[in-house]
Amino acid sequence: MTNRRLAATSVVVAIALSWPLGAQVARRSTVPAASPSAAAKTAALMPAPNPDALGFDPQRLDAYMAKAVGDGRVAGMITLLARHGQVVAEKSYGYKSLATNAPMTRDTIFRLYSMSKPVTGVAMMLLFEEGKWRLDDPITRFVPEFKDLKVMNWAGGDSPGTLEDMKRPPTMRQLMSHTAGFGYGLADRHPVDKLYREKRVLGADGLADMIKRTAEIPLMYQPGTRWSYSSAVDIQGYIVEKLSGQRFGDFLQERIFKPLKMTDTAFYVPREKAGRLASVYVGNPKTGKIEEALQLFGTPMPTYLEPPSMESGGGGLVGTITDYARFAQMLVNKGELDGVQLLSPASVEMMGTNMLPKEVLARGDGLPGQRFDDAIGFGLDFQVVTEPRVAGSLEGKGSMSWGGAAGTWFWVDPTNDVIFVGMIQRMGDTGGDSFAAMSRTLTYQALTRPER
Repeated sequence: MTNRRLAATSVVVAIALSWPLGAQVARRSTVPAASPSAAAKTAALMPAPNPDALGFDPQRLDAYMAKAVGDGRVAGMITLLARHGQVVAEKSYGYKSLATNAPMTRDTIFRLYSMSKPVTGVAMMLLFEEGKWRLDDPITRFVPEFKDLKVMNWAGGDSPGTLEDMKRPPTMRQLMSHTAGFGYGLADRHPVDKLYREKRVLGADGLADMIKRTAEIPLMYQPGTRWSYSSAVDIQGYIVEKLSGQRFGDFLQERIFKPLKMTDTAFYVPREKAGRLASVYVGNPKTGKIEEALQLFGTPMPTYLEPPSMESGGGGLVGTITDYARFAQMLVNKGELDGVQLLSPASVEMMGTNMLPKEVLARGDGLPGQRFDDAIGFGLDFQVVTEPRVAGSLEGKGSMSWGGAAGTWFWVDPTNDVIFVGMIQRMGDTGGDSFAAMSRTLTYQALTRPER
């Protein structure tokens, strides 16, 4: 994927993409699958005994990221590539803690941050399949606290802005594609984002309190007219609670994590697993070296060793690369994993369909270095690639992806039946060249026989 689309950002989603294409797989074996249908008959994510059988040229697999770790750009990382449900390459580099020299291992637990969002999206689609909501339902049907929201009309600069009425309430479609108009508070340039910080929306005492605080802040724009990264997925977590009658974390555990055997994914790390949690680092511009991150957006870095006051569907989960690979494999399998049909194929297809209106695509909205256009859009809690070659990418059409603020990233490529998950723990820019372009390039330049 190109630097233009997925350059890491220093404040919001730092999609620090990379891939060391060397295999370090578990000591198990299985018969290689010749097709996705054949792979579905075997357990998911077993190691592939022969990458060539899956279309990959082993001579073209490159340990690109080893130098990045050696140069101190990141403390350590783990990456996993799979095709047709079999692991082609999995490798660990460096350390999960520089203070203890504890090595990075496949059971290391990472802060997923915004890679929590696709999980929340799947939770929403489970309820969609039960007929609990529809794409064009107004959010106010489920969150009446938002019925009197105003819209901030802001001209930019030092202008305080003026308030106007909503022309119509935001819809569920807009909520799940970040076009509803909510702020986030990760930056402080826009008056609405400043209010999110002042009211500590992301530090609320539970999801109901988060809704209450959000209802006191105007929207950034009229719903559906722009794309802006937002707290929309935390709002989705509240809606899951309301529609299911369960605590959000309990719903995720019962309906997603347990069926998919994601045994280490949760909103905190229990004490018996604390030693597996990777440390988080940040670059020091003065020294040019990384150091342990002590603050997050101006507040002390959470330990993730106790249940949080708010279960954040937008950024609160922790988990392992193995767990997230199982989640990604479910998506590329059209909702199924190891005999469990979590979602219907049509629901996964809907999540991976661009939901941004043409006028929003024409605006070029997005994150710095990651703008949407006719080739790249946004579905239901995922970025989607509609025309990869036009976008300058080698991945398959319809690929779905997102990343997290500490460098976790993934993509699901239904065209080539490929998943990729990568984990690092460094906030903001990783320094040097973009890992984003290299991860896709190294993957697909090695896929020399995609027909296999």
